[in-house]
Amino acid sequence: MPRDHQESIENRRSWVVAIASTMIVFVGWGTIYIIVVNLKPIAADLGVARSVPSLAYSLAYFGTGLGGIAAAWWADRAGAMAPALLGSVALGLGCILASMGAEWQLYLGHGLLIGLLGNAGIFAPLMANVSRWFDLRRGTALALVASGQQIAGAIWPPLFRYLSDAVGWRGTFFWYGIFALVTMTPLCFFLRGKPPAPTPAATAQDPRPGLVLSLPPNLIQALICAAIVCCCIAMSMPMSHLVAFCSDLGYLPARGAEMLSLLLGSAFLSRMFWGRLSDRVGGLMTVLIGSFCQAVFLSFYLFVDGLVGLYLVSAAFGLGFGGIVPSYVLAIRQLFPAADAGWRIATVVLFGLLGMALGGWLGGFIYDWAAYYKPAFAAGVAFNVLNLLLIGSLVRRERGGPMRASFASAT
Repeated sequence: MPRDHQESIENRRSWVVAIASTMIVFVGWGTIYIIVVNLKPIAADLGVARSVPSLAYSLAYFGTGLGGIAAAWWADRAGAMAPALLGSVALGLGCILASMGAEWQLYLGHGLLIGLLGNAGIFAPLMANVSRWFDLRRGTALALVASGQQIAGAIWPPLFRYLSDAVGWRGTFFWYGIFALVTMTPLCFFLRGKPPAPTPAATAQDPRPGLVLSLPPNLIQALICAAIVCCCIAMSMPMSHLVAFCSDLGYLPARGAEMLSLLLGSAFLSRMFWGRLSDRVGGLMTVLIGSFCQAVFLSFYLFVDGLVGLYLVSAAFGLGFGGIVPSYVLAIRQLFPAADAGWRIATVVLFGLLGMALGGWLGGFIYDWAAYYKPAFAAGVAFNVLNLLLIGSLVRRERGGPMRASFASAT
């Protein structure tokens, strides 16, 4: 039931928090693209297989998800500013450590500092925090904050390509670490203060008490976590290997960086559309629609190898997956109470990042085995189909009956 705008908790401060959060995510998420752009040079310079820098990339994702649960718990008690400050400092130091060049420094810098202590204090806590500042336009606000990832993907890869040509991949890591320290820490102070108290939401009741979608709440949580793993494995395949894939086809690495930038720029442009859609049809339905689009466009990488075609497929893929991750967060907020928001959102983000990590590593592993990337993209499509089956089953339950009030309570 729609609420009167006068009862909304949203205010000018809500948008200040959302914009500051977006900028922090934008800078913090830039770190992973240094490896994406320099995957082949790093492997060649260290004399290792591509699975080595792919593993460092994956460790950053896994560390971000794992640390995000503790960071979200901390943010629920101390506010979002404290974990974001720690994350900003750790992330900058992680880039500086990775710039030193040894294999173990690459792993430690990404897994511990950039991931477990760095982006872990940023993404999940900020998403959970922003969700508490909004009710009427929660999906739109979450899409805005999550779009920081896509803005990073649109802007940083071409810049990293030029910077790497000038100072090498080590110099790129070092100077980006300095940049992160200087820019992210001041933005964290805009996160001070607690969200406004929630207002009651009028909702229907689940006919079976104590359940969500007529199932135990933690089972619904587990199904959503399984779905996002499958979804993000597929999402990560082209994102982590597109530059190398284009290079293997004989195109300059700069073309691959441009395609990655186009892919993520398209995702950013579409994200606000997906956010508005999710405010209308709900989080789960938006995930289903977006995941279907992602599966279709990912399959095109199996057949297209011309330069113009790859640009078009990359743009379409970005448009398709742009709203998936914030819609998962919105689904959690719609299905579960505010008191559970921090740890439940962080857990879903953990499994999503685990999927991204697995997808990045699996792409490198399949390439090392098959010596080309199309089998990896085919595996991504298979995981995407499994995701559609899981989300489709939840959407059928959601459309088939109302949710219990206490679990659907906004806020």
